[in-house]
Amino acid sequence: MKKIIVFLVTLSMVVGCACAKMSASDAVKEYLDKYNNQNANVLTELENLIQEENLNEEQGKKYKELMLKQYKDLSYKIEEETYNGDEATVKTKITVYDLYSVQKEAEEYKNSNRDEFIDKDRNYDADKFLDYKLEQMQNTTKTIEYTIDFKVVKKDGKWVLDTVSTESLEKIHGIYNYAND
Repeated sequence: MKKIIVFLVTLSMVVGCACAKMSASDAVKEYLDKYNNQNANVLTELENLIQEENLNEEQGKKYKELMLKQYKDLSYKIEEETYNGDEATVKTKITVYDLYSVQKEAEEYKNSNRDEFIDKDRNYDADKFLDYKLEQMQNTTKTIEYTIDFKVVKKDGKWVLDTVSTESLEKIHGIYNYAND
């Protein structure tokens, strides 16, 4: 019995020490790993996003597959941590598929090849174009590297991610409009 108590006390001290040493970058790693591992919350958010888009069932499936690939293949490297009391900034480089450029190229293709995206009544068919664009996005292997400065705060002794900006989310999804930078 005494050995069990000594073991449990030792174990709690080791676990307690490990938790106390958690850094701001650990919170960022945990966040990005949720994308890589396709965490349930990430999948729920993806489903909500797909519901908001004007996609038919087949397009929704293709878009989901595309984003799951994006999440799985996302890679990152923590570059720098800067602490200021209970706040920190974690500079992170991520590499994702460059879906922004694919969408831009698809628009340019559509503008030059309008006849490919018309229906039998000679009207523009948005679904034909969306199918084309999704196919181009699924087939891309072109990647891009972005830098994201994640804001992290200490709450109840634990480092947690502050609100992630729309710009950062667009970078994670590979759709950030870097042409305006």
